[in-house]
Amino acid sequence: MREHAGVSREELKQSAAVTVAVLLALGLVAAWSVLIPGVDAWENIVAAVIGSLRMTGPVAAAFAAWVALRKRRALRGRSLTTWRALKAPLAIVVVVLGSFGATVLVLAVKTVLTEQSGRLSLSGLGMGMAGLALYSVIGWVAGWVLPRPFTPPLAGLACYGVFSWLADDRGWADKLAPGTGEPYDLFQGLSGAAFFDQTIWLLGITGALLLGWAALVTRQALVLACALLAVLAAGMGVSRVLAQPKPAAAQEIAYSCQDWPITVCVHPGMRAGLTELGAAFTQIASRLAGTPAAFTRVEQRPLEDPLQPSNGLAPIHVPDLSAGFAEEAAHEYIESLAARCPGTPADGYREIVMAWLRGEPLPGGPMPEHQYAASWFAGVSEHQRREWLRMFFSDFQSCKLAGTHFGGGPAVTQAPAHPVPATSHVYPVYPDQSDDPTPMSPNSWQ
Repeated sequence: MREHAGVSREELKQSAAVTVAVLLALGLVAAWSVLIPGVDAWENIVAAVIGSLRMTGPVAAAFAAWVALRKRRALRGRSLTTWRALKAPLAIVVVVLGSFGATVLVLAVKTVLTEQSGRLSLSGLGMGMAGLALYSVIGWVAGWVLPRPFTPPLAGLACYGVFSWLADDRGWADKLAPGTGEPYDLFQGLSGAAFFDQTIWLLGITGALLLGWAALVTRQALVLACALLAVLAAGMGVSRVLAQPKPAAAQEIAYSCQDWPITVCVHPGMRAGLTELGAAFTQIASRLAGTPAAFTRVEQRPLEDPLQPSNGLAPIHVPDLSAGFAEEAAHEYIESLAARCPGTPADGYREIVMAWLRGEPLPGGPMPEHQYAASWFAGVSEHQRREWLRMFFSDFQSCKLAGTHFGGGPAVTQAPAHPVPATSHVYPVYPDQSDDPTPMSPNSWQ
């Protein structure tokens, strides 16, 4: 069996195959955890494979450190030419990049079979490959400098800790780690210019480490000069990365819409959620019909945009399409109609109206006046509730609701024969005979 610097060629092939398999499996699991659930967009795939580097990078570093310490022990101080020194670490880089490409290919199979929005960011994939190369070179240098059995796991753990800290810094440091700055917003998109600048920095620092190590072991001035040029490239990349302006405003997109029974528009990558959103917001629209908050169009907005309903439009936030996404979007929108009120009495009356809008049982509340108000509100029809909200919408928004808005309150009008317990809920009752479209005052609805 032929030996390659003290390590059998067959052993290297087997180790490389195992490493590719491990990196592929780990990369798929890690990427799947980063994918935004239910989103069909190329940006989602790119962000997922880049996010998988947090797990696959340390494994690549550990593998490179293991090969490096084996090689150094086998050489026993013998001199190396430049090509012979660089051949092994470059081969490791090719192996780990092959696993990255396989991960992208597997995720893209589903993508090409379905209609995807957006476009594949080649600069993003290039940045991911440059980041994985950096992990490998760091592991190689660590394994060569410290050829001990504990070096490979230590290199992997150190890479995981350092790069996780950089990625979670949320300041200037997170721009230096290979990542997208997750969580990201589909409306913001992925910046190709930012990826390109990150690639320059990552390739520069990777080249500086690898060539610096090669200059140290070969003692050749030309290799050292190339290492210095790589340092300059890394410096230029850092300056470009740190000079990157803040992300621009959300880009214009062509919405995917469903026009019946109300118009619901979302990011094209989330069109699979149109049916559920339509069903949830049709009920809300029916309850708000004829009031100042009435709407006929629901439109998804970027996550950082505040929800400000106006002019028949209901803006919503939909971060993903995981279970219950439509209910969460509806709840957030309803909460945006009126801010929470300071103090228990005012907030208790607000919660009665909010529960009706959400289609939930009316809360009895902690106070007798809340119990009476809930009982009174449950005894009027849907049309009367809409008319009531139209009349008192400004009071609802400004936390001015009181017992006088709900039939006069228990001190003015006789309370129900059976008071509602404070911990109970009042379920709506829709008497057919009260569905009279003629507006009435609250006291006339007894």
